[in-house]
Amino acid sequence: QIHLVESGGGVAQPGGSLRLACAASGIRVSLNDVAWYRQGPGSERILVARLNEDGSKEYVDSVKGRFILSRDNAENTVYLHMDDLNLEDTAPYYCGLVTVIPGLGEQAYWGQGTQVIVSS
Repeated sequence: QIHLVESGGGVAQPGGSLRLACAASGIRVSLNDVAWYRQGPGSERILVARLNEDGSKEYVDSVKGRFILSRDNAENTVYLHMDDLNLEDTAPYYCGLVTVIPGLGEQAYWGQGTQVIVSS
């Protein structure tokens, strides 16, 4: 079975930093595109950043230069290092991936989320 588990959320002051982790089991993060999303109150999850299988990285404009993706293949974990946090970064953050399962087709998997609160 495929599971994603996020960790690393918490409370940070504006300008502070947090590092989120997305630990996978049942699937290799090095062989899939893994993305981080965040969700505003009453809104859909929006893409924040994506680390592609080939190692390329994509960031939404609002986090460029502040958030950095990395991957530890030995730990089978994708990290989102967040610097210079601001109040608008407050949200639950989710990691997710889409993969093709033989016999089932394309399947999406999500973690349970980790809360980030930026507050002075």
